[in-house]
Amino acid sequence: MDTKQISISDYSYDLPDERIAKFPVEPRDHSQLLVYDHGRIVDSYFYELSSHLPEGALMVFNNTRVIRARLHFRKDGRQEGGRWHEGALIEVFLLEPYLPADYEQMFATRGHCTWLCLVGNQKKWKQGPLTRVLTVGDTSLTLQARRIGEQGTSQLVEFMWADGQSSPVTFAEILEAAGQLPIPPYLNRETQPRDLTTYQTVYSKIKGSVAAPTAGLHFTPEVLRSLDDRGIDREELTLHVGAGTFKPVKSPQMGGHEMHTEHIVVRRQTLQKLLLHQCEAIAVGTTSVRTLESLYYMGLKVLDHPLVSPDDLHVSQWEPYEQPLSRQHPVRQQVHDAIAALLSWLDSNHMSAIHASTQIIIAPGYEFKIVRQLVTNFHQPQSTLLLLVSAFTHGRWREIYEHALSHGYRFLSYGDSSLLKV
Repeated sequence: MDTKQISISDYSYDLPDERIAKFPVEPRDHSQLLVYDHGRIVDSYFYELSSHLPEGALMVFNNTRVIRARLHFRKDGRQEGGRWHEGALIEVFLLEPYLPADYEQMFATRGHCTWLCLVGNQKKWKQGPLTRVLTVGDTSLTLQARRIGEQGTSQLVEFMWADGQSSPVTFAEILEAAGQLPIPPYLNRETQPRDLTTYQTVYSKIKGSVAAPTAGLHFTPEVLRSLDDRGIDREELTLHVGAGTFKPVKSPQMGGHEMHTEHIVVRRQTLQKLLLHQCEAIAVGTTSVRTLESLYYMGLKVLDHPLVSPDDLHVSQWEPYEQPLSRQHPVRQQVHDAIAALLSWLDSNHMSAIHASTQIIIAPGYEFKIVRQLVTNFHQPQSTLLLLVSAFTHGRWREIYEHALSHGYRFLSYGDSSLLKV
């Protein structure tokens, strides 16, 4: 199959608005779970997940944490015709750190930093800085936002909150005080206080995402304990989910669609666990899938060029489909060698984790290297996530989704989930 020739219109289905879950169920592990087991469909509940998994397997989670990425500023008002007119509301949506580019350094920054952003109501922000007075703990300060450049449709925005000097307040604290959690646009509602809890996984740790890895939202401490009781090995990696996860496919064929770049962190321990489990894993969510599968192609780069730099580990969108024929259908030993090469590369560079990026698109025609089972929600029509599900289920996504629609399953971020076994 030529993946670039796939017509996105073939991956459409009717999703009534009332089937889109606006809020999660309570408790979160009481959501429905559709188990697709080699062609057979079983209806279950998420709190029963461990009973559907093989003992001693490796399950991999994305431990990213959603940040309060929406910052609102109001332009100065004006007096006109004897009436006071309130200034326009401008939204600055943080996409990814620019200076410093490292997430951890960015959130620890004091005084000033620069982000790549989307700007809402941009026409009203013609020139000059935006300002907002804040109280962070016992500190009163003025947050200033200034546009300093463009990158495509995004804006480079410099934030300052201490007149360019050092500040006792970090940017992480700025966001906690002034930022708003970005819930998915298709929920068609404002963020509510409970979203601060329900739109985070219970194991989230590393700040950086602007959208939750939603397959993980169903897990509770009780479900995690049940996995431990079954001897399932749990491991975590980090992929910071960007706004591009909601980017619609606008081109008729997939060859015209550009995937967004995602930043990943994979610890040395995770590579060791993969080797221990014969390089096979159960992935929680499509973000974990893209990270795990990208590791194989990063390993090939190291095998070909042992002195490759971290920047050159980036996996491009179509790279998996452009491999030499001998590598398009790898035996398990080749996958093992790729992961082992990454582990050796970390050791030779005295590094404890891989810090890299991926633009991988997983669609029909892709051959999975590491992921053997997948926990995932039900995705939007004509989305790249639906293409991933189709690739994983060998094209049988439609019967799965038709069953879900006819059996009362709830869809998208706050909806129910599925366990896919192939």
